[in-house]
Amino acid sequence: MAPPPSEAPVAITDKALAKVLEFRAGVPDAEKQAMWLEVTGMSGGEWTYNMSLKPVDLARPGDSVQQNGELPMVVPAADVPRVQGATIDWSDDHMGGGLLLLNPNTPSPAISGGPPAELSGEVADRVAQVIEQQINPAIAAHGGQAELVAVEEDTAYVRLGGGCVGCGMATVTLSQGIEVAITDAVPEVRRVVDVTDHASGTNPYYEAAKK
Repeated sequence: MAPPPSEAPVAITDKALAKVLEFRAGVPDAEKQAMWLEVTGMSGGEWTYNMSLKPVDLARPGDSVQQNGELPMVVPAADVPRVQGATIDWSDDHMGGGLLLLNPNTPSPAISGGPPAELSGEVADRVAQVIEQQINPAIAAHGGQAELVAVEEDTAYVRLGGGCVGCGMATVTLSQGIEVAITDAVPEVRRVVDVTDHASGTNPYYEAAKK
């Protein structure tokens, strides 16, 4: 495992640290789990990223491994320049609350990224193509996967599977990565809802359109 860097690339507020430790307490082998911050791509002129809990022992030589009290934080070596000087915070906003990354870095205009170039078909078809070609390859590294359940009016219903089920930070993955990718690529969709039952690990879909 890589030694701690001389200067931690990412800060975390006390409030965010306390929340992540709460999430971690509910997972197996909690003391072995680190908070991983990984860049997944770019969208709208900003980096997209994922924050998840994974074993600290998965860190490779060159990765940033910093200790924040009881919580190790890992940033892959390639992502350190993209998040250097960023701060992880927590928002209690009921509409868009959760972990937030306040990142002063933006992608170079020369770096390509974003949704697949060729999207075709109805709205649901195009959303499914974004998930298959852009989102799943990004979250597969965490053992996670996403699938489209339905599109109703301007809302896409997505089910998370694999390593994403039951993760206390799945809402971060959804809002900071999946939702941005889908709404940028398919403008007819304005909202993405996670219909995974993270409490039980099963994946029920509720008929949201039924009144």
